[in-house]
Amino acid sequence: MNCANCAKEVNAKFCPNCGQAAEVKRIDGHYLLHEVQHVLHLERGILYTVREMLARPGKSIRDYLLVNRNRLVKPILFIIVTSLFYSVVNHYFHIEAEYGNFQPPVKSAVFTVWAWIQGHYGYANIIMGIFIALWTKLFFRKHPFNLYEILVLLCFVMGMGMLVLSFLAIAQELLSINLVMFGSVVVLAYITWAVGQFYGQGKLLNYLKAFLAYILGMISFAIAITLVGIGVDLISKQ
Repeated sequence: MNCANCAKEVNAKFCPNCGQAAEVKRIDGHYLLHEVQHVLHLERGILYTVREMLARPGKSIRDYLLVNRNRLVKPILFIIVTSLFYSVVNHYFHIEAEYGNFQPPVKSAVFTVWAWIQGHYGYANIIMGIFIALWTKLFFRKHPFNLYEILVLLCFVMGMGMLVLSFLAIAQELLSINLVMFGSVVVLAYITWAVGQFYGQGKLLNYLKAFLAYILGMISFAIAITLVGIGVDLISKQ
């Protein structure tokens, strides 16, 4: 028989050319359970990646980019999983409510967009990462990492930021202590530390530039979103 993937002749269980299985198994309960275990297992899984991001985020991400890409979860998968986890926790524990409910005084696209961001911070955080990446590239332009590699860095550290907020919300509910209000400060400190470590943990200036890149990225994101809302309002009035 021929391989369904590359059309080479196959005389074994796997294609000798591309590794595709000669016979694709049906998807059943066992298959789905195996996929969940594959994502969550300690080695090269979510839990292992979280441990590395807590212990040595800068070094781990540099190794992922330059040395070995098999030990950590893929960055896009990581930020998607952490965003989903954050969204579920926010649904039950109302993380954004700690920062005040957004009530638009008038009907406007600007307020509509900001209301969506408040209700979907996990997904908006991914968009915000693009703005932060641009500022990071500017501040660290002498380093060899390109914009796509910086986005990989931010996928990991911003995903961890959402995990931190999520677990603070859970701890707040269990301990009856107001922890979420300090969550943004903790996340800012973590991202500053992780990005600064990525570019060289021995230089204090790297941490300062990481801090400024994150703050300016958030401000740029806010300005861009507001301008989009204003543009929609102007078009709708014509």
